[in-house]
Amino acid sequence: MVELCFLYIFYAYADISYASAVDGGKGITDLKLALQDIFGDALLEKIDFLQTFSTESHCVRSIISAGTVLRSYSINEDAESSDNLSDGSFIEHQVVRMELCSLPVGLLYSRLVPLTFLLIDGSSPIDVTDSKWDIYFAVKKIQSQTGDYDLRLLGFATVYRFYHHPESTRLRLSQILVLPPYQGEGHGRRLLEAVNSVAIAENVHDLTVEEPSEYLQYLRSCFDTLRLLDFEPIKPAINSVASLLRTCSVSKKSCKSLARPPTPAIDIVRQKLKINKIQFLRCWDILIYLNLNSKDRKIMENFKASISTRLQSDIFDKDTKSKGKLLIEVPNDYDHDMTFVVYCSQNGEESDCLNGAQADQEQQLNKLVDKQLEDIVEIAEKVSSLRSS
Repeated sequence: MVELCFLYIFYAYADISYASAVDGGKGITDLKLALQDIFGDALLEKIDFLQTFSTESHCVRSIISAGTVLRSYSINEDAESSDNLSDGSFIEHQVVRMELCSLPVGLLYSRLVPLTFLLIDGSSPIDVTDSKWDIYFAVKKIQSQTGDYDLRLLGFATVYRFYHHPESTRLRLSQILVLPPYQGEGHGRRLLEAVNSVAIAENVHDLTVEEPSEYLQYLRSCFDTLRLLDFEPIKPAINSVASLLRTCSVSKKSCKSLARPPTPAIDIVRQKLKINKIQFLRCWDILIYLNLNSKDRKIMENFKASISTRLQSDIFDKDTKSKGKLLIEVPNDYDHDMTFVVYCSQNGEESDCLNGAQADQEQQLNKLVDKQLEDIVEIAEKVSSLRSS
């Protein structure tokens, strides 16, 4: 049995006990060493772990209090955790920005790394000595009537600055994690808001996210769509597309032109809101949907056709140059996710194999379109709920 205790100042202690050990032919795993590989210096012996309750009780406060408070906010909690506690203490939530290359901040982050391994898929540690890294902390500040206060760490996000030609920078959100006890309270959104506010204030080229999880992409799309709904420069373009989709019939050629935002809209959204082109395209579909009557079958068919046309163009555009060419997945004996071959029929003729593959591709396209529509509807409903609350 393994009992793992994790202190709020991010030290850990593991109590390992077992009745017997069984060698399954691959050797007996040393659990202590396995946990040491994950937690590193943050995994302590029991006596050292207990001592940290007194010696490290204000560690988080002493480190994070030196940072820059970007914003303060309130959340809806139960009475027990409301902003004004029964003993007269006051709670304030903050997002604090710090340079990760600072030694105390780097040491604190090193204690958080095990959590990124356990809770963020595909996570890897970052170089805390690189001055281009910033870290944003979401904290709960509990201040007593005497003026003394404590800081409780709720979550964090790491952001890297890339050079962008010729004289700009691009921010990339690398990791974002809200600790499990505080998830679902809105802290992730506040971290996103803070990072976006810095991107706008410093006039960087744009903000990107490194391999976002499905939920982070959902949260990001909700947040960016809310911002775009109030962004006046793109409203004429949205209204124009929505108006055309409301017509009785939309040709395939029209669908192709309606499926993407116009270039001026893409440019001004990047310049003013720092939303990159790919992310804006995701939000564009949601913005159009919110301006349509979702109960009108014909309008929804037109909307679906526009999405299908764009996806078909993105994945396997059948123009004259690619006619007779087809990508066919083939198995392999290596670590790659897949390999493929390019098949090209002679004189543009299509074989029975190609016709069958084309039918499969069309079926996969329909599934992809249906899934994208489900995502659009889900985010649109969430955005509508947030705007009305």
